[in-house]
This record gives sequence, structure tokens and C-alpha cells, in this order.
Amino acid sequence: MEKNSNKSSEELLKEIEELGNDHVMTSIATPLREDAFDLTDAEKIELIQGYFEKIMHTLGLDLTDDSLRGTPKRVAKLYVNELFKGLNEKHKPSMSTFENKYQYNQMLVEKNITLYSNCEHHFLPIVGKAHVAYIPNDKVIGLSKINRIVDYYARRPQVQERLALQILNEMQQSLGTEDVAVYIDAEHMCVSSRGASDQSSSTVTVEYGGKFNEETTKKEFLTYINNPLK
Repeated sequence: MEKNSNKSSEELLKEIEELGNDHVMTSIATPLREDAFDLTDAEKIELIQGYFEKIMHTLGLDLTDDSLRGTPKRVAKLYVNELFKGLNEKHKPSMSTFENKYQYNQMLVEKNITLYSNCEHHFLPIVGKAHVAYIPNDKVIGLSKINRIVDYYARRPQVQERLALQILNEMQQSLGTEDVAVYIDAEHMCVSSRGASDQSSSTVTVEYGGKFNEETTKKEFLTYINNPLK
């Protein structure tokens, strides 16, 4: 706080705006208040509906129009029940594992997992693919669980770097191994639809744990995910 004591409010606001434009991650954990879940989902939907009505009204839209009348509630339900449902741990998938009875000890890769998220700086969509791999020891996990854990952490306001780390950490803890890799390639609508308006770029984030930090294992993983064969 002392560092910023001599800065004007305009300077602080500029710093905050630049932080958002640069997509800086401030924490691996999603920033949540302690009272984040004191309200029920129904109460949140009702409040958000009212807030969004005010936004639409401020923009000059006619909320008596048949096409727009139901939009505030639709948006509120979308936020709570779909786009940001990953904020609430009650939606976290069970990460049940199984004994590795076959003693499978080679790399297992789940590739091309469709990913939908939202940038926490502008609340615009992030759309892409995630590729997740691990090397089993005593435990294996159902393949659908990997897809579900990607979706769970994606369904919240996100920074792509944090998303990759959250998936990696969840897989490592569930499987009891450091040997996990996560590769995400996604397009950010806050880049393509505003600012630079770059329609062709995508962002890649990669997190490696354990054996995946070894060059041979890393190369094998990248070969698998770049293999065009489905």
C-alpha cells in the first residue's frame, strides 16, 4: 500500500486497466470472497437479473420489446447455471480413481478436449482445446473424468495460465503423481473482438510436472498431441 500512496486515482486506474489488457495472473487460486456462497443460486439469479436490466437500460435498450424482455433473466441463469458454475465446488466432478491392475506405465493422453471459458478481465469468451496427459503409477482415472475436470475449472472467469495450473494440480493430487502435463491452445475474444482485433491468433499455455520436464518425455507428449490421426 505504501508504494502506491503517492499515486493519483487516475494512475492507479491506468495500472489496473493495463494489468487486465496484459492478462496477468495474480494467483493460482480463483479469487473468491469468503462469503461467495452465502447466497443461493436462485438469489444470485434474481440479483444478477436486476443488475443486467440496469446495464441494458443504461445502454439505451427498450426492455419492453418482446425480444429483449426476457434477456436479463436468461443472462442471469446463464451466468450462474452454466458459464460460471465452476466457481461452486458443488459442481466439482468426483475424481474417483482405480487400481492400476494392468500395471500400465506408459503415457496416457486425452487430446482435443473442447474448452469454453471466459476471460476474467473483460468477461469475453475463451474457446479452444486442452490436451492432458499423465503417466500412471498405482492409480488410473476414467477418461471422461479428465474432460469433466477441464470443463469444471474452465467454467469460471479465468486466466489461461491459471486454468492450466488448476487442471495440472487437480490431476496430480487425484492420481498421486507429479507426472502430468497440460497443454491449452485457445482463442480469446477479448483479443479478436476488441483492442488489436486480431482474428487469427491463439494463445498456448503449457504446464509440465515430474517426468514431463524431461526432454524425451516432453517431445513424446508433443508428438502425440500434434499427430493428425484421430
